Amino acid sequence: MSGEFELIRRHFTRTAPAGMLGVGDDCALLSPSADATAVSTDLLVEGRHFFPDVDPRALGHKSLAVNLSDLAAMGAKPTAFVLGLALPLPRVDDAWLSAFAAGLFALADAYGCPLVGGDTTRSDTGTTLSITIFGSVPAQAALRRSGARPGDDIWVSGTLGDADLALRLLLGERDVPVADRAAVLAATRGALEWPEPRVALGLALRGLASAAIDISDGLLQDLGHVLAASGCGARLCADDVPVSPAVAALPAPWRRRCALGGGDAYELCFTAPAEARARVAEAAARAGVAATRIGAVDAGPGLRVVDAGGMPVPDLPRAGFDHFPMPVDPAAGSLPETS
Repeated sequence: MSGEFELIRRHFTRTAPAGMLGVGDDCALLSPSADATAVSTDLLVEGRHFFPDVDPRALGHKSLAVNLSDLAAMGAKPTAFVLGLALPLPRVDDAWLSAFAAGLFALADAYGCPLVGGDTTRSDTGTTLSITIFGSVPAQAALRRSGARPGDDIWVSGTLGDADLALRLLLGERDVPVADRAAVLAATRGALEWPEPRVALGLALRGLASAAIDISDGLLQDLGHVLAASGCGARLCADDVPVSPAVAALPAPWRRRCALGGGDAYELCFTAPAEARARVAEAAARAGVAATRIGAVDAGPGLRVVDAGGMPVPDLPRAGFDHFPMPVDPAAGSLPETS
């Protein structure tokens, strides 16, 4: 079987009708003549995207947060969403549903994004959630993956790696080099279960960023999508990628695995002209989130990752998350799926 992105390209990527932007970005754009409607859908499947015993409040929050993050990556303002909910019988009870709804609506209310419809059904295999979200963005101001140009800076918001580290600890991976697993999990679990979508930053980057994507499948993989869409290459400094104290305390190879390859970050990776650095910093400050320069776009093919001394980093994760991974050689050192 092909990998996830080749599967999409081969079977489901078609030329969009005139006046629309179709498959290939974080959101589709419908009728982009003035204000476009941005549309995105995400599925969350029990056992694949969340643990069966996850706090239902956190699950309600995250199910909407991952969609809001797609709007953020397009510079779109949230408008409304619809919810598809398939529940096994043990979950069809007021306590679980009340907690799930509380987490969902707290985030929806914070972003002025009402629930306007959906569907529910019984599941015999576990909980599955599907949210389709709608947003609004001036068509010419939408942030796309295809706008990066040689000479642009590469930026990321927030910090990376906490969600991946938390997931590894929850999965019981015994080789994770932390002394106090409980303390590190307590410090990182919020990033995995309660991600904060960077909607304010996405709006602030309109007319400023040249390209953007949200980091759901890992920095290297998601930045690779931007470079492929833009027909560019890049040089990235691994040691400039911002991390939390918990991730910074890891040995360098592990720190890079979590920060560069780990998914579920839902931060923004974006490019902007070098002369816009001061304006990018101001936009991030207005949005209340840190933004860090981690590299530069160039005309050469591929993504080159170096350390602080400019030397190539040899211990990179091979890829980020893929729902349909190709078989790999175990000796090649690829990471397990982490999103």
